[in-house]
Parts: sequence; structure tokens; C-alpha cells
Amino acid sequence: MRSIADVVGASGLSGYAIVALVLFFIAFVAVLASVLAPSRSSFYERVGQMPLDDLTPQTPRER
Repeated sequence: MRSIADVVGASGLSGYAIVALVLFFIAFVAVLASVLAPSRSSFYERVGQMPLDDLTPQTPRER
């Protein structure tokens, strides 16, 4: 019985795995950069307090 690595290797599709890994890494770094950006810290602080603030209704898109 052939393993999946043998099948993928013989079919010439191994390049797609590398492309998918690179695209995933680029997307991961982009999301990580947007989450950890210092300019967004006040937004996350305000949104983090939303469940605790009963007096002032807020939406996450408010800036």
C-alpha cells in the first residue's frame, strides 16, 4: 500500500503544498501585525470594556 506522501510526490503536486504554506504564513503575519499594532491598542481597550459597560451602548466599529 502506498502512502499519501508517495502519491503526492509522484503526481507532481508537492509544489502546491509549499505555495499553500507560504500563503498561510503571509496571512498569519498580516493578521498578527494588525492585532499587535500599537495604533489599535485604544480600540481594543475600548472594545474589551464593552461587556462591562451597561450605561453606554457601544458597537465594535465605533471610532
